[in-house]
Amino acid sequence: DIVQVRPGEKVPVDGEVAEGTSYVDESMITGEPVPVQKSAGAEVVGGTLNKTGSFSFTATKVGGDTMLAQIIRMVEAAQGAKLPIQALVDRVTGVFVPVVLAAAALTFGIWLLFGPTPALTFALVNAVAVLIIACPCAMGLATPTSIMVGTGRAAEMGVLFRKGEALQSLRGIDTIALDKTGTLTKGRPELTDLVTADGFERDDVLQTVAAVEAHSEHPVAEAIVEAARASGVKLIKAADFEATPGYGVSATVDERAVAIGADRFMRQMALDVTAFAETASRLADEGKTPLYAAIDGRLAAIIAVADPIKESTPGAIEALHGLGLRVAMITGDNQRTANAIARRLGIDEVIAEVLPDGKVEAVKRLRGNDRKLAFVGDGINDAPALAEADVGLAIGTGTDVAIESADVVLMSGDLRNVPNAIGLSRATITNIKQNLFWAFAYNAALIPVAAGVLYPAYGVLMSPIFAAAAMALSSIFVLGNALRLRRFAPPMGLEEAPASQSPATTTAAAR
Repeated sequence: DIVQVRPGEKVPVDGEVAEGTSYVDESMITGEPVPVQKSAGAEVVGGTLNKTGSFSFTATKVGGDTMLAQIIRMVEAAQGAKLPIQALVDRVTGVFVPVVLAAAALTFGIWLLFGPTPALTFALVNAVAVLIIACPCAMGLATPTSIMVGTGRAAEMGVLFRKGEALQSLRGIDTIALDKTGTLTKGRPELTDLVTADGFERDDVLQTVAAVEAHSEHPVAEAIVEAARASGVKLIKAADFEATPGYGVSATVDERAVAIGADRFMRQMALDVTAFAETASRLADEGKTPLYAAIDGRLAAIIAVADPIKESTPGAIEALHGLGLRVAMITGDNQRTANAIARRLGIDEVIAEVLPDGKVEAVKRLRGNDRKLAFVGDGINDAPALAEADVGLAIGTGTDVAIESADVVLMSGDLRNVPNAIGLSRATITNIKQNLFWAFAYNAALIPVAAGVLYPAYGVLMSPIFAAAAMALSSIFVLGNALRLRRFAPPMGLEEAPASQSPATTTAAAR
C-alpha cells in the first residue's frame, strides 16, 4: 500500500519513501533528538513523528513484523528470561525451604514438649510464625524485579537486550572488539581534505574535479561529487572522460585538461608531487589515502577521501577504558591505515587486513588466555563474529542479519551506548546481589526470633501478624531497591557528543 503522511502525523507502519521530502523525529527508536531527513528511497519506521513536510511511502512491514513490534518482543523476552545468577537463587531456595520446614517442625515439637500451658497453642503459633517470617517471597522477587527495571531503563537509553543472559554476561567482559566500518566510522566515504597549490582556488579546483568524477561510479568519486554539491558548487560538464585502472581518471573541463589519481599517475605525467610531501605524510598518518589533481599540466591540489570517524567514537573509547576494559579493532584495512586510526582513538590492539570470513577467527584469537569478549558490529559479515563472541552487540542501524545474531542491540547506532550498556549491566547485577543479601539475611536473622529464642530470657514472642508484616516489609524493600535502577545515570549521556545538524536545526541554532 502507498500511505501519505502529512506534517505532524505519526508514521503508521514501516516502509520506504516513494515521493516527497520531510524531516522525521526518530527519537523513540534511536534516542537521537535531531530529526532525520527523509526523501525518496529512505526507510521510515512506524511510530515515528513526521515534522515538517509531506511524503508518501510504500508499506513494507506491518503488524508483528514492524520494528516497534520486534522491539516489544525483544524487551518482553529479556524481561522474562532467567539470568545465570537465578540458578544460584534456585539452588539456595531448594535448600532453604526444606530447612525452614524442618525448623518449623522442630519449633512445634519443642514448644509442644517443653512449652507453658497451653502448649499446643504456643507450638502452633510459633511454628506458623517461623513459616511466615521465612517465606522466601523476597528471594523470588530479588532477580526478576531487577531484570524488569534494568531492561526497561536500558530500553529508555536505546539499548535492547535480546537475551536476558547478556545482562549478566556484559558485567564480566574484559575486552571489547570493534568492527571499524559503520561502527567506529560513519560507513560511507567523505571528502576530508582538499589542499590547493599556489595559484589555484579551492572552489574552482573542487568544481573542476567534481565535473570529472561525476562520470565515475567509484565511491571515492561519489564522495567528491557529494562534497561539491554540499559546498554549493555548481556542477559543470566534462568531456573526453577516460579511466586508467590502477592510476586515475582524466577528462577535459572548459577546454582544460584535468587528471586525478594516485602519485604514480602524476609521475607518469612527469609531475613532481614533492611539494605536497608533508601533507601526504600527515594524511597517511591519519589513515587517509591521498589523491592528486592536475590541471593543464600543473599540479593543482592534493585530495583525501576517507571514511570519517563518528563524532561520538573518541569519547566512547575513553569511557570503555574508564571502565577498565581493553579495546581492540578488527578491520579489513591495511595495517598502516588501521594503526593510524588506532593511534588516534587510543585503541589497544589491532587486527588488520581481515577478510569478511576471517572475523570469527579474529574473535577466537582475541578470546585467548581466558578473556571474556564482547564484539560490536553492524554488517552481514559481522553476524558470525557476533554469534561467536561471549556477548554480541549489534548497531541498530546495521543489517537485520547482524541484529538477529546479536545478544544486545544498540538502537541509535551510537557507540556511546556500549559503555552505557556495560555500566547498566554492572549496576543491575550489583542491585540483584543487594536484594539477595537482604532477603536471605533478613529471613535467616528473624527465624530464631519467630521460633521463640528470646522467650526464656525476655518473655518475647513474635505474633504471626507481625511476622506477616515483617515478611511483607522484606518484599517491599527488595522492590524499592530494584526501582532505584530507574534513576541509573549512564556513564555517557547521549547529549554529550555533537550531532550532525539538519538545515532545520542549523536555522534554529542561528535564531
